[in-house]
Amino acid sequence: MPLNQFCSIPGCFFCIMKEQDSSLRRNAISEYLKHVALIDDEELILVVSGIWNMAMTRPDDQELPYLGVFECMANLIRKSVDDRSWLFRNQNIYISYYAAHIIGSYTMNNVEFAIKAVESGVIPSLMELLRGKISWVEQRVAVRALGHLASYEKTFKSVAIYEKEVIELSMNLASACLEIVYTMFVGVKDTNKRLKYHSDLLARGVGGIDMENQKAEEWASQLQCWCIHLLNCFATKERSLEIICKQEFLEDLSEMWGGLVNHSSPAGVGLIRILCYTKFGRKSIAESRHVIVNLCNLSRSSDDWQYMGIDCLLLLLKDPGTRYKIIEISTSYLVDLVELRTLAIRPKFGETITRVLLNDFRRKSKIMNADVQRELEEIWSLKVERSNRERATSDEKLEEKRVLVNLLKQEGNHRFLVGEIDEAVLQYTEAIELCPLRYTNERIVLYSNRAQCNLLLRDPDGAISDATRALCLSSPPNSHSKSLWRRSQAYDMKGMAKESLMDCIMFINGCTKSKKSPNQVKIPYYAVRMISKQMDSTWLFKASQMKTSSSHPEIERPMCDNRESGDRENTNEKIIRILKQKKSFKSGLSTILEEPLFGKGGNRRGN
Repeated sequence: MPLNQFCSIPGCFFCIMKEQDSSLRRNAISEYLKHVALIDDEELILVVSGIWNMAMTRPDDQELPYLGVFECMANLIRKSVDDRSWLFRNQNIYISYYAAHIIGSYTMNNVEFAIKAVESGVIPSLMELLRGKISWVEQRVAVRALGHLASYEKTFKSVAIYEKEVIELSMNLASACLEIVYTMFVGVKDTNKRLKYHSDLLARGVGGIDMENQKAEEWASQLQCWCIHLLNCFATKERSLEIICKQEFLEDLSEMWGGLVNHSSPAGVGLIRILCYTKFGRKSIAESRHVIVNLCNLSRSSDDWQYMGIDCLLLLLKDPGTRYKIIEISTSYLVDLVELRTLAIRPKFGETITRVLLNDFRRKSKIMNADVQRELEEIWSLKVERSNRERATSDEKLEEKRVLVNLLKQEGNHRFLVGEIDEAVLQYTEAIELCPLRYTNERIVLYSNRAQCNLLLRDPDGAISDATRALCLSSPPNSHSKSLWRRSQAYDMKGMAKESLMDCIMFINGCTKSKKSPNQVKIPYYAVRMISKQMDSTWLFKASQMKTSSSHPEIERPMCDNRESGDRENTNEKIIRILKQKKSFKSGLSTILEEPLFGKGGNRRGN
């Protein structure tokens, strides 16, 4: 039976794929792929997008990878870069995007395919796209594919041939990509001036401008996270650390946040932690107060990657060469975490923090200032002396203390209700100092109540400290609703939008746990207001918008963005969607979700 019996196009690729005789089909596919680059009509985009669909839905299928698909895609990318007249004919402008995506999808989880891709010469073609020869859209899929190839030991060396260039391009792109995407696409005032093929690729013909903006935000974050992932591949091997550890980039890195767009990626802190495992990396990171403060803020947050921030600080504190460079900054944050319980499948995480902080406490180092010494003495008193003393105290005596603590708390509550806030703080403080360590619930309430007093006294630092201590005692950590809300308010007072947002999301999450259905969820209005405010402040392109608005008056944030809507119901729906998407703790390198396929047979795969 002729391959094209039911098709008017001679040698139609899709007819070839339907051939039942496997030998005939393989031979025909192999011959077809060798000559795809010679096609110069509308058929080409149909073929390449069809292969893309196969790569997305059946990435482990061996047929195309072993019949020349990688060499074919590499040739198409080279043609896109080298022949501009060809690029702008028909729909060829889409070809390089699909070609690089096909390479990345097949090599995502299969080392044998990755080896085949390298042998087929894909890396030089991908490097052309990474250099920005076409646009940021193609850079995104190129860095994704290179990241997969660099992840395998057997193909890393082939990527490392371009090591210095790959490192520098990835660093520059990670730092600049948000501004690039905003300037070139999201912030364009006249949406008719957006590149049409970018709009088509982002929205896939579904959803219009709203979908375009949402997907552009996701893709920009993915581009940044994949650049970080590619750098991770070199950093884990301690390669090019002198380039990666430039102070300006480290400061940029500490601001890179996967956030709500890429909540499954540790983004910047993932690479910072890798660097902290190396002596050169620790030395470089310890020299930047900006980076250390950002790690400290992360350590006292309800972000999924809180444990990574703590890890980084502990690695720096364990190294004698960096300990005293960061101890004055970090101790005031970590002192609030010494009673932290299991976090990210790590039992007694607070005990680890305690041991590291008290490592040389007995030596009374003159390098540490009086504030650090006082904070370490507080830890020693709480975790050693008080703990030992209470173990030697009878249950009867401890219960007597508990009764007295309850009386002090009631007096503090009364003082609070009549507006005597300073006096209430004194009562709560006395109760905290007297309350036996075993009475966790009582201590949570006391710390949380004192945090509320500190809020009213306009002392956000005190409120954050007390709320954090309450949240460390809660089980699981970061689950005490009142403390989450109070710390969210305190972070808001300090202008720390990201930290405030994460606490507010966790607070709302607690509000929904007792509900059987999302339709029954009633989110408090004050929380809706807070989360709307912080989502606006943490918008991925916020800094780019502020930076470009004065110099490029034709660029502005699109009015279609939901953050500027006053519709409370829309905000509720968006919050519930975020809560459904929010992942539990993860470890390792970046994980970035693929964009969904629209239409029949589409699915969503994880990279």
